[in-house]
Amino acid sequence: MKVIQVETEEQLNDAFTIRKKVFVEEQHVDVEEEIDQYEENSEHFVLYDENNAAGAGRFRILDGKGKVERICILPAYRGKGAGKIVMDAIEQYAAQQDVHVLKLNAQTHAIPFYEKLGYKVISEEFMDAGIPHKTMEKRI
Repeated sequence: MKVIQVETEEQLNDAFTIRKKVFVEEQHVDVEEEIDQYEENSEHFVLYDENNAAGAGRFRILDGKGKVERICILPAYRGKGAGKIVMDAIEQYAAQQDVHVLKLNAQTHAIPFYEKLGYKVISEEFMDAGIPHKTMEKRI
């Protein structure tokens, strides 16, 4: 499996397709909430298994910190290290941008995954798109 930073319309569509499958279809997030006003100002990443898109994520810089968002993996690839591959690629990109603190809003069920990657919870629980989350941060 390999992560690419999106460069073409086709790759961006792959990212959106994965996000819609996971967040809209599986988790019932409203599509207008999922595809938002930050898409054009974000760097997008897609995980491919051969030629099949398997996961996605996006990154943007906000108030001097890297904001990791929309991390999602198709069900068939979960529990196989795919999420870590996506996160590693985003963290490497952030480091190249001279960003040393990363922040994300984790769905509470995913907190143990992010903790294994070195993220720490820094907020109380809050609701986003009807799903409980906590903000997490990591220094790289």
